[in-house]
Amino acid sequence: MKRILFMVFRNILLVPYMWIKLCYHASHVEKYTEEEHYKMLKFICRRANKGGNVTIDAHGVENIPKEDGFMFFPNHQGLYDVLAILDVCPCPFSVVAKKEVKDIPFLKQVFACMRAYTLDREDVRQAMQVIIDVTNQVKNGRNYLIFAEGTRSKDGNNVHNFKGGSFKAATKAKCPIVPVALIDSFKPFDTNTISPVKVQVHFLEPMYYEEYKDMKTTEIAQVVKERIQQTICENII
Repeated sequence: MKRILFMVFRNILLVPYMWIKLCYHASHVEKYTEEEHYKMLKFICRRANKGGNVTIDAHGVENIPKEDGFMFFPNHQGLYDVLAILDVCPCPFSVVAKKEVKDIPFLKQVFACMRAYTLDREDVRQAMQVIIDVTNQVKNGRNYLIFAEGTRSKDGNNVHNFKGGSFKAATKAKCPIVPVALIDSFKPFDTNTISPVKVQVHFLEPMYYEEYKDMKTTEIAQVVKERIQQTICENII
């Protein structure tokens, strides 16, 4: 909370204008292209990071597929994770998030602009419909991000088990799976400090359909988790 207040204070002259603009975009999603939404979100994110003493150290951006229609699978450390990736990812993407975060101020507006899906893990029918919808969206060239751990690990840079079901949309769409390793992404919003912090974002080499087509989703989940954990262990300071 301290860092969020610090971000606001150091951008105090810009905050009212950008909040109004963000809310307008969120309320008029169809009025703007995905690229226009994304450009606006990146501007807000970068100003917030600068004001909040957060530096994003990106690696492997060249691993992001040049052709749209892929899915990111990062580890899930904290509320800041999506913003860290958004800051350094050059192409628009959307999110599948749990329903519990859909009404958190700011994230609510950001997810609206990204045309994100929220998943009710207690409603099997709704969850299956989200998988179908995301599959079709990816086939049509949109990019998505899913946290396969299902919830924040709340365990620093340790990665918890990835759920195989999180990969169903990717396997149905036969799209590239891009593992993303986040390091220290829990520190900006999930620790009570305003000290300078560096968040590392590592885009790992994609798994293409030919590589995983004969694997079960649980096997894919294990491979992606292991690659992310290995990257974290190799780069943690």
